Amino acid sequence: MNQKSIAEIEKEIISDFSMFDSWEDKYEYLIDLGKQLPALEESYKTTDHKIKGCQSSVWLIASYQDGKVFFKADSDAMIVKGLVSMLIKVLSGQSPKAILEGKLEFFKEIGMFSHLAQTRSNGLLAMIKQIKNYALAYQSIQQTENK
Repeated sequence: MNQKSIAEIEKEIISDFSMFDSWEDKYEYLIDLGKQLPALEESYKTTDHKIKGCQSSVWLIASYQDGKVFFKADSDAMIVKGLVSMLIKVLSGQSPKAILEGKLEFFKEIGMFSHLAQTRSNGLLAMIKQIKNYALAYQSIQQTENK
């Protein structure tokens, strides 16, 4: 089974959010997405896995298998948990190269940045940066393996 591309998954999310008229409904949907995110084991909720730059606590771990990067995350804030769940939906299971090249325009498309407080926007950017840092690290491992 072919996995969907980042762009295809982004289109699905944009489509899902377009079904809601009000931002109240969109926030509710975002919170529901966060509730669907599998809980992260407590042993990973350490400062080593905590994303710096987030007002809320956000923990992110990555693993690498068969040329793909997989992410798990959790947060103590429901909206942030929804945001990180969307990032995981889009980026987990993709190649390091695809993650690094992913524009993640869907956040702009659904109007998320204009409806988040500045501190939340900064936190979202910090999450994206950390995910891309993991992808960069795994890409260099991948290049070493392929030599």
